[in-house]
Amino acid sequence: MAMPEPNRRAVLRGAGLLVGASAAALRSAGPALAEPDPGPGDLARLRRTFALAEQARLRGGAPYGALVADAAGKVVAEHGNTSAVDGGDPTDHAEMVTIRSAWRALGDDGMKSATLYASTEPCTMCAGGIYWSGIGRVVYGMSNTRLFHFTGDDPENAAFALPCRDILQHGYRPITVIGPLLEDEAAQAHRGYWH
Repeated sequence: MAMPEPNRRAVLRGAGLLVGASAAALRSAGPALAEPDPGPGDLARLRRTFALAEQARLRGGAPYGALVADAAGKVVAEHGNTSAVDGGDPTDHAEMVTIRSAWRALGDDGMKSATLYASTEPCTMCAGGIYWSGIGRVVYGMSNTRLFHFTGDDPENAAFALPCRDILQHGYRPITVIGPLLEDEAAQAHRGYWH
């Protein structure tokens, strides 16, 4: 006895239901959580990223800095941007290099309770790296919106006008995002760099 051919309309409707259910699951995934009150340790570590950004600039890199602290607040990795230094790797943003070093030190479990501090709001690439590294919390200084006041629409200063929260909120695990904070201090390393 031959099996009847499936009704094409029923198959497509079933596929649509599956896609719809998947999209609903993504929409209900844990959003990037907001924590409005950073502690004094958070602000001190954030200010350290501003110093790292200034050091990166003095070495010929773009003015960005990042560090990762473990659950106890101990800094386990820090770095300035080196993507433009000596023909460097364009993916060597301060956040990416720091995340890689921190992951080697902390592993998967340690990254869940770690915090990434960034002098400037993480770009789309770095937000993806943050998600995949397992970091549970992000604290940043200057917003991407404020950064555009410095970079302008010059194609040489290509960037995305997309907040990191817009990326992180679509993942399956929640990530706390705090920022922008201390934007005037964060902006100092960028003054006169872009033009």
